Amino acid sequence: MTASLAGLAAALSLTACGVPPSDVIQAGEPASGMFSAAPKPSVPVVVSLYFLDDGVLTAHPRTIAGPADLGTVVGALFGGPTPGETMTVTTELPRLTDAPVVTADRSVKDVSIKLPGDVAPFSRPAMLQLACTVAHVSRSLTAPPLDADPDGSPAAPVADAQRSPARTSVHVLGDGWTMRQSADSCPEPPRP
Repeated sequence: MTASLAGLAAALSLTACGVPPSDVIQAGEPASGMFSAAPKPSVPVVVSLYFLDDGVLTAHPRTIAGPADLGTVVGALFGGPTPGETMTVTTELPRLTDAPVVTADRSVKDVSIKLPGDVAPFSRPAMLQLACTVAHVSRSLTAPPLDADPDGSPAAPVADAQRSPARTSVHVLGDGWTMRQSADSCPEPPRP
């Protein structure tokens, strides 16, 4: 009885809305074989973050969980050295209260970093830390994705050896100030 009352209520509400009743409409075979594509596992990427070792700009490898993008890497650089790295390196970059907004042109040769809040202009070593990190990281992040190795494990991303990091320029936008730094004087990161 409850089912017939529910059916009657549904029919009345559809009729009251001006929806005419209709028969079952055949629209082909029922759906079959549908599946939810499992996301591909992210591949950790090893990048070089540039810190200062007794005032000398030095690359330090850091593993970034994938998918890594330029914003993630710049955020890691602003996060500073890890506790283990602080024994040997320092940074001139400030700790930020919020994440910076990182944008790049298609070739990743011109990168803009918009800082949150009231941050003072950067020193030359701080600008070089940014420019060198972005220049060397963008080579590996712009490489085409690779399929899995024959054993089924994901292949590691490789750097694009064709692109010169010296052609990269970083434009930092603060509150009332801007600075630009090219990566033409960056040291090469160590080879793995």
